[in-house]
Amino acid sequence: MVQDDEKRIKNEEEAISRAFQDILDIYLASQHRKKVELITKAFNFARQAHKGVRRHSGEPYIMHPLAVARIVCAEIGLGSTSICAALLHDVVEDTDYTVEDIRNLFGEKIAMIVDGLTKISGGVFGMQASEQAENFKKLLLTMSEDIRVILIKIADRLHNMRTLEFMPVNKQYKIAGETLYIYAPIAYRLGLSKIKTELENLSFRYEHPEEYAKIEKKIEKTQQERDVLYSEFTTPISDSLKKMGCKFYIIGRVKSPYSIWNKMQKKHVAFEDIYDILAVRIIFTPKDIDDENNECFKIYNAITRIYDAHPDRLRDWLNKPRANGYRALHATFMSKRGEWIEVQIRSERMNEVAEQGIAAHWKYKNQGDDATPDSQLDNWLHTIKEILDDPQPNALDFLDTIKLNLFATEIFVFTPKGEIKTMPQNCTALDLAYSIHTFLGNHCIGAKVNHRLVPLNHILNSGDQVEILTSNSQHVDAGWLNFVTTAKARTKIQAALRRQKRILQREGEEKLQQFLEKEELGNYSNNIEKIWKRHNLDSREQLLEAIGSGTIVLGSDDKDALLGNKKFRFPTFSFFGKGKSENKHVETPEHFEKIDRKQTLSITDDSLHHSYIIADCCHPIPGDDVLGYYDEENRIVIHKRKCPIADTLKSSHGDRILAANWDTHRTLYFQVPILIKGIDSIGILNQITTIIYQELNVGIQKLTIESKDGIFEGTVWVNVHDVEEVHTICNTLKKIKNIQTIARID
Repeated sequence: MVQDDEKRIKNEEEAISRAFQDILDIYLASQHRKKVELITKAFNFARQAHKGVRRHSGEPYIMHPLAVARIVCAEIGLGSTSICAALLHDVVEDTDYTVEDIRNLFGEKIAMIVDGLTKISGGVFGMQASEQAENFKKLLLTMSEDIRVILIKIADRLHNMRTLEFMPVNKQYKIAGETLYIYAPIAYRLGLSKIKTELENLSFRYEHPEEYAKIEKKIEKTQQERDVLYSEFTTPISDSLKKMGCKFYIIGRVKSPYSIWNKMQKKHVAFEDIYDILAVRIIFTPKDIDDENNECFKIYNAITRIYDAHPDRLRDWLNKPRANGYRALHATFMSKRGEWIEVQIRSERMNEVAEQGIAAHWKYKNQGDDATPDSQLDNWLHTIKEILDDPQPNALDFLDTIKLNLFATEIFVFTPKGEIKTMPQNCTALDLAYSIHTFLGNHCIGAKVNHRLVPLNHILNSGDQVEILTSNSQHVDAGWLNFVTTAKARTKIQAALRRQKRILQREGEEKLQQFLEKEELGNYSNNIEKIWKRHNLDSREQLLEAIGSGTIVLGSDDKDALLGNKKFRFPTFSFFGKGKSENKHVETPEHFEKIDRKQTLSITDDSLHHSYIIADCCHPIPGDDVLGYYDEENRIVIHKRKCPIADTLKSSHGDRILAANWDTHRTLYFQVPILIKGIDSIGILNQITTIIYQELNVGIQKLTIESKDGIFEGTVWVNVHDVEEVHTICNTLKKIKNIQTIARID
């Protein structure tokens, strides 16, 4: 036994030494300054600090900082400062050492980064709403002060996701949900496309393991066919580029399982109907680094002599890069087999920037280990800082506002003077006004787009010339929040509304005081609750705002309420959910407190009536991938794992998430809508209803259908027991001639 322990310890020590040497080898092969002594010092310090501690997997804890440091060095391309900070990132959080100790031993920069990482350790969100907002703000603040903080945090999250199998299932949902909701978008925004894709896939794998496995199996099954297509498509291109004297290589890129699944959900199509699973990437060494854009177009022109290009799918990210710094030329060509294939043309430098994001920018600007971000990133971080100046009180609103800036596709619009403005797709004229200046946004009354007068909510298109129109008499309206799309516009509108509310409350306070003095009710100033309840309001602030705006005018009834001269019957309200009432009954909170939150809930037919609430936002049915959520009243609400509301809850209230699965016995019916599209023909509606009613013996609750120009689209609501019945209905209806698309919709 002693010998076994000694052997195990020896093997672990050797593994630790190999892992560290691997980092040093990668670092020494890079272009960074060679501060091996400093990195070795950080490693030895961290190794001693974490001695005797193990991870959930059972391995020594030091293997985690080593893995994070390797990602930072090899996959993101950062230097010695970041490698040291990665090795030390958990020391302050998990041991008795302080930031001051780190500062004394390793200097101010490393200590500042470790301090930033310590502040945002664990999940972004804690248990309380105020803590959630504060933790998220800390993440953003540290990111804007030194971008390396968030880069190391992303590396930390990536390794945690790679080892997520050792965590309990409910923790897997929490971490995967937060990763997909926050870290993958931030990785994308920083240009870390490879890491962003891996984070998405790992999240998908743990959130929807069965769907992930199905798609991976289908990708593997169709690999040989894609290999043949790839070879047939690229061979003529390769021959042509060689004749041109290009130094290049071509690789195939297969769409990730998450991207495929996401497209299947959004487009309501099957795996077999997704045409762009294969893409081709051409990476070349430019003859002249200053002429690499023209060389991209020369390669494009060479391919057009072999294949026909899609006229609407040329994407020039060369002259106007994406906001995350991405540059390439994208085009789509028709193969000899009649399939569209996207081709991405990049120089080696463009490719490295695409893979390593902002870290590669630093490298090519020759600014070494202490470089600063480029102007694109500066602009984004400036927007983040502006949002932090006026954060929403509600943590989830605050998070959603930030997320608006993370995943936006860009368009380009022009000012009247010809200045180019980069804006997110689907932005409005009001969004543009706020992007130029807060005053313009607050007083915007409309715009002229291409010399035509349009309203505030007009959606802009790439290439539009836009003139913002203002009036000093215009005031911010709460309705504007219904159509703005940018984080800055939403934040500034909410800030203005809060200022207006405070002004009204001050005016209401003055009017209330005047009323109390006039009616000689000074002694009742602390008993104003009677008045706001009389008007069916929730707080003193609401009452003051209503008085200030003139919505409420205080009178004799309010005086009687304060004096207690009359008895008022306050109105009562009934709340109705979208589902049936029998599914809304819940047991007492004590019932739920007895449940171990680490266990997997088994949802039975009986428990649907008594123990759990089916979420109205996503209407899960037996067979769906689901989770449980303890709401504020300590009830358990069942959501689909892919539900947008559940995504938010996993990120913001991860400690309230429970794993759940179905254990029903087909005694309950659930109403499910199924979308059907196809070519209109005589009798097709009769075929659909006959199959559902007679062949499958399924009840139809409702059916809507519309035909236009020979194409029909309809939705049929069927009563089913579970997802398996839905699949049976869809697969059977697919056999009907002229039906093109059929899918369950939410």
